[in-house]
Amino acid sequence: MLNAQIQAAWAGPPQCEHCGIRDLVLFSDLRQEDFVLIHKPIEEKRFAIAETLYHEGDAPQHVFTIREGLVKLVQYLPDGKQRIVRILKQGDLAGLELLLGQPYQHTAIALEPVLTCRIPLSVVQRLSDDTPRLHRQLMSRWQRALTEADSWLTELSTGTAPQRVARLLLRLHEFSRGKPVYIPSREDMGAMLGITTETASRVTAELKREGLLSQIDPHHAQLDIPAVRAIAGR
Repeated sequence: MLNAQIQAAWAGPPQCEHCGIRDLVLFSDLRQEDFVLIHKPIEEKRFAIAETLYHEGDAPQHVFTIREGLVKLVQYLPDGKQRIVRILKQGDLAGLELLLGQPYQHTAIALEPVLTCRIPLSVVQRLSDDTPRLHRQLMSRWQRALTEADSWLTELSTGTAPQRVARLLLRLHEFSRGKPVYIPSREDMGAMLGITTETASRVTAELKREGLLSQIDPHHAQLDIPAVRAIAGR
């Protein structure tokens, strides 16, 4: 595992082989001989809170593996409003559109300090062409992304406002891996759930009053999971 103080960029293959989240990331199935195919550097890149990884409509140049933090995928509607279609967590891929040669379909924005591996398009293409294991991994990640998108649509865009908020909190609890749960801003919560900012604020305030959500800092909290599950209808 790399030292906590990450270098701005690095050569790629040796670090990929010893990655601390190797079992979660894109190159988990690669073998020693596969790494000789990598000629361009794979960069470790950090993003600050609210910093953009890429913009909707841009021509894809990289795919990103999320190593730390959370990233929101945003689509902007014709009236200027935004809809957050998904949150990416550790081990997820951002920018899979490059597999089809399409522009990025979302704007990817860091919700927390984020550490990524930024993999050039040419590396993905070369390995996908020459390494069946990576091609299978890419297809698996694509299917996983589609399943996750369907889940966000069905779980978080239906039901009452308290049910939607509770389901979102439970999902974020799953992402937290035992740490305090990330709590989105009320604006982001509304954009994820298809409810107004005022409604998101009211429901969150009710959870606090009932002791089901205990704020630790502006963006993290502890949850009463059994009670939140009851609200979510699980």
